[in-house]
This record gives sequence, structure tokens and C-alpha cells, in this order.
Amino acid sequence: MTPAPIATLLTDRRFAILAAALLTSPYWTSALAKLLDWNSAVAEAAHFGLQPAMFVAALTILVQLVGSFAIVFRRGAWLGAGALGVFTALATLVAHPFWTIAEPMARFHERNTFLEHVGLIGGLMLAAILRERTR
Repeated sequence: MTPAPIATLLTDRRFAILAAALLTSPYWTSALAKLLDWNSAVAEAAHFGLQPAMFVAALTILVQLVGSFAIVFRRGAWLGAGALGVFTALATLVAHPFWTIAEPMARFHERNTFLEHVGLIGGLMLAAILRERTR
């Protein structure tokens, strides 16, 4: 049985907004950083061989901001979570291919980062489920 103060917290709309903002913080903060340093955003896309780099950088910012907004403010949260989940899966495969790294410590760190991103995808899936249930 959930203690009453915890049950109250778990049903508080403000707590849900905070949780959604925290879950999406890697995305919206990344988008803001890219907007503030556009040249680095384009260079990052080019570094990973993603062309046209300017288009990829702009699309990344759009997905990160709109997806985060959708989850936090419950406006098509399932679509925002899905977009961020697909984006995360693709970006993780491109940026953290631990299975290609020979050096054990570097492979270990890349594998951990890869799995953290997989966990984030799971969190986005839960956000979509919970936002839909409380609609």
C-alpha cells in the first residue's frame, strides 16, 4: 500500500509536469545548446557523416524541442515520445557503436552510454503510456 503523502504526490499534475521536464531535459537542453551554437551543431552532424549537415542539425533541433514540448504539455505526448524514441535509437546506433570498439575500456564506456540511451527510450515509452492513461 502506497503511503498517503506519496499517493498524493503521484497524482499531482505539477509533479507529472516536473517528471516530464526532467525526462526530456537531455533533449530540450541539447536543442537549446545547438541553437546557441549553430556551427557546432552542424559540425556534429557532419562528424557523424550525416548529410546534408545543416538539414540534419535543424531537424534534430525540431524533433528535440517539439517532442519535449508534446510530452511535457500533454499535446500529442505519444507522438512526441515516439519521435524522441526513434531519434534516440537512431542517434545511439550512429554515435555509440560499442561493438566496433576494440579497446576494452572505451568499449565499456560506449556500451554503458548505449544502454543508458536504451533506458531513456524505455522511459519515453512509459511517458507515452502514462500520459495517454491520464488524458
